[in-house]
Amino acid sequence: MTLKIAVQMDPMESVNIAGDSSFALMIAAQKRGHEIFHYDVKGLTLHANGRLTTPAHPVTVRPVKGDHFTFGDPVKLDLGSDVDVVLMRQDPPFHVGYITATHLLERIEAETLVVNNPVSVRNAPEKVYVLDYAQFMPPTLITRDLDEVRAFQKQHGGIVVKPLHGNGGKAIFLVPEDGSNLSALFEVFNQTWPEPHMVQPFLPEVHQGDKRIVLIDGEFAGAINRKPGEGEFRSNLAQGGYAEAAELTTREKEICAAMGPDLKRLGLIFVGIDVIGGKWLTEINVTSPTGIVAIDKFNGTDTPGMIWDAIERRLAAK
Repeated sequence: MTLKIAVQMDPMESVNIAGDSSFALMIAAQKRGHEIFHYDVKGLTLHANGRLTTPAHPVTVRPVKGDHFTFGDPVKLDLGSDVDVVLMRQDPPFHVGYITATHLLERIEAETLVVNNPVSVRNAPEKVYVLDYAQFMPPTLITRDLDEVRAFQKQHGGIVVKPLHGNGGKAIFLVPEDGSNLSALFEVFNQTWPEPHMVQPFLPEVHQGDKRIVLIDGEFAGAINRKPGEGEFRSNLAQGGYAEAAELTTREKEICAAMGPDLKRLGLIFVGIDVIGGKWLTEINVTSPTGIVAIDKFNGTDTPGMIWDAIERRLAAK
């Protein structure tokens, strides 16, 4: 099966080929003989006749730092009729522009497979969808109310405050048990973001690691354990954390089993979940999950190949 694939992602020039999951997916697709196009989400145009188009470039990719892609002559793609698959892979933040793109891509669902499903992506932002599995989460407060946060901290001690739609470990703050600077921090959060914020107890287990677990079409595919770098409590690789090989705990297997059928039903083919200390579920990443390059490095697996297998199975079943 030879496919035409349109990849909605950030500029190719900015890709870090050493660890970028989107680039790994493109390399794997090219090895299978698929034709790849790159486009920017800003180019999406919905026409009066209902067709969704975008300027795009045919692209050839190679694992050569500084010379990792070549664009062909630009073309205008009808994403409904000209391609088989759209990969929605631009990085968050998850904002109105991101949401609008899901509304536009939803209109081609009958013709083209969009991965992940745009309706489900829109309805499943990382720190909101995870609340559907609260039985696996640490105590969690979603609020803009400082008094509610003070009461929560009085109950739980040190807390972590996160933007509800943040990504990559950015702007996550640890507030010590004495609550120093909490009011000033919450002023900044409330002035910066219109939505409420996520507040959770600080989990000392984070020093054991924050595990990224990848599920493909609802099935476990691999995991890495990310640990904080020196002087940090955040374990995100983008924030200086480092990775090590990992296996699943009994609790983590239970988490995967609980959500796997839901992910498959919702068309969330490539998902990364985060679990702290082997037991605390904190996020379900569906917008542009990462981590597969590190997983394959430690496990000798081919996660991009597994993702394309799942996509090809979906197409064959249409």
